[in-house]
Amino acid sequence: MKEINLKNKEKERLKEREKEAREREARSSNGHLFTSLTVSSTTLCSSCNRSITAKEALSCPACNVTIHNRCRDSLASCAKMKQKQQKLALARNSSALQNVAMRSKTPMMKERPSSAIYPSDSLRQSLLGSRRVRSGLSLAKSVSTNNIAGVTEDSAGLKRILSQSTESLNFRSRTLSMESLTDDGLSLQKEGSCVQADSWSLAVEPNFLQTLHKDLIKQQDVIYELIQTEFHHVRTLRIMEGVYRRGMLEEVMLEAGVVHTIFPCLDQLLELHSHFLSELLNRRKAGLVEGSSTNFTVRKLGDLLVQQFSGQTADDWKKVYSEFCSRHPKAVKLYKEVLARDRRLQQFIRRVTRGPLLRRHGVQECILLVTQRITKYPVLIQRILDNTKGCEEEAQTLSRALGLLKELISSVDKEVLELDRSRRLQEIHARLDPRAQAEVRGGGVFRGGELLRRRLLHEGTLLCKVQGSRMKDVQVLLMSDILVFLQEKDQKFTFVASLDKSPVVSLTNLIVRDIANQERGMYLISDSTPPEMYELHASSKEDRKTWMSRIQQAATSCPCRDEFPLIETEDKALLRRLRADIQQKDREVLELLQERVTLFSDLVEASGRGTAEEEGDMEVRISSSCRNLFRADTPQAPQAEPLLLSAIGEGEAVLILNRSCDLLWR
Repeated sequence: MKEINLKNKEKERLKEREKEAREREARSSNGHLFTSLTVSSTTLCSSCNRSITAKEALSCPACNVTIHNRCRDSLASCAKMKQKQQKLALARNSSALQNVAMRSKTPMMKERPSSAIYPSDSLRQSLLGSRRVRSGLSLAKSVSTNNIAGVTEDSAGLKRILSQSTESLNFRSRTLSMESLTDDGLSLQKEGSCVQADSWSLAVEPNFLQTLHKDLIKQQDVIYELIQTEFHHVRTLRIMEGVYRRGMLEEVMLEAGVVHTIFPCLDQLLELHSHFLSELLNRRKAGLVEGSSTNFTVRKLGDLLVQQFSGQTADDWKKVYSEFCSRHPKAVKLYKEVLARDRRLQQFIRRVTRGPLLRRHGVQECILLVTQRITKYPVLIQRILDNTKGCEEEAQTLSRALGLLKELISSVDKEVLELDRSRRLQEIHARLDPRAQAEVRGGGVFRGGELLRRRLLHEGTLLCKVQGSRMKDVQVLLMSDILVFLQEKDQKFTFVASLDKSPVVSLTNLIVRDIANQERGMYLISDSTPPEMYELHASSKEDRKTWMSRIQQAATSCPCRDEFPLIETEDKALLRRLRADIQQKDREVLELLQERVTLFSDLVEASGRGTAEEEGDMEVRISSSCRNLFRADTPQAPQAEPLLLSAIGEGEAVLILNRSCDLLWR
């Protein structure tokens, strides 16, 4: 009986060992030894550069990579494992070399000659320097490395050791360069020399300062402050690009997608602000007093500001700042997560922030400074305008530039708000239970995909009166044409099921009323048959006022149900998308046609001027109204059809006449 139990136990041990071996083989791939890991939703796969969920995350503790479970076979070999194998091979070669050398020694020799270690005399001299070798050593009795098996591997190992020493020296030099980083290292020495003084009054000579009026001095001080702060901002962008981003990519070896998420639109921002700074410095250079390199006055700045904050340049500013500011919270959050788990990044940040220039320019501080820069311009321009006296034209130009800048900032705020709402709607849809659905009045089933057809206008938590006169916390989404009531359960959103009414309310003809004697309550009365009434309570009186005004505004601008149905079938959704695509293509074609007409008009004008210059006495005049020839919003639009028909008829008559002339000549 005991023997049977022992055999069974032995079989169980063998099965456990085989199971462990299979699991070890399943976890290992290309030298990696993967372990399961819990990650956040912002973690990206090192192989496919896509987001990873917590259920399928694998991590190799040796090389610190995180990937999907399905991507482990496509990942490159583990770098740390390669280094370990190389070290083991080097150790084996060294031990073999030592054994051969010891066998070749004479009994009187107690120390291995240096020629058995170093392949040549020149290499030995370069490594040992002027250190003398013992006189008792005989090079004739030493073992030559050419007679030792495995000399190639040993030489390669020696070169590897030397290269590692060189890399350590380079690391120290990089550390010193980071600690002593200045504007010269950021390619800003020329620009920095112009704004070293604290103010314009200290930058110019005292004799020159005494010849100017105090209002002009105040104006030039503010203009100098604008140039100086713009230089500091460009320096911040250069630090982000040349130090942090490049270091994260080349030294820390972070994924490009992660670095791009931390520093979005950095190249475009650097290009915009570098161009603006160069234009400001050109104005400073143009205002220099003859014979002086420090005395200058900038008398005209409004036209440059108008050019900077209008037209295509303003569109570029709006696009870049909208994207950067909307990604600011995600960038900071991702940076904190990567910094908390990546030791190499921690060492890199500690090393580069030792210098005085980067001590107050951390990654988070730089990102925050970029988001705040565009809001600093109105204050500076307003101060320049207040101190601009005696020149009405310049004051009007500055006032116009200030108005354009405020419009730009307002449009950036709106764009950022829209992007934030769109991302928030995507998050809510991702957390919505796939099986969640709600019945609506008039028949039909409302599913989660219908949310993505609409724009999110406002969202928040309200108290809703449900069955049994109970109050329940609900998540309310104010969309472009509906109100949606959701409840959270197990970190998932579902439609509120405890209501005796539909959790999806149409805004068409929706009535909003406050509840008497209750500062935080309001009623919503739908336009259905029969009408349905919802009782909601906000957290405060101001919150209720905000909700009521937002709902009333949305109900006023609610689209017609014929154009935008409450629930859309798949065929209708496809038709709607196709119509939208066709309309977008029509707009693009219209823009191209307008550009083509303008180019033809310019071509006719240029050819007309050339003909007039060649003929001299013949005056050729081209009407500028030819630009509007094909525009439909001109008063001459009704005359276009008869004019074109008559032109076609005349062209056909000329063609017939030419053919008849050809026949006569034949």
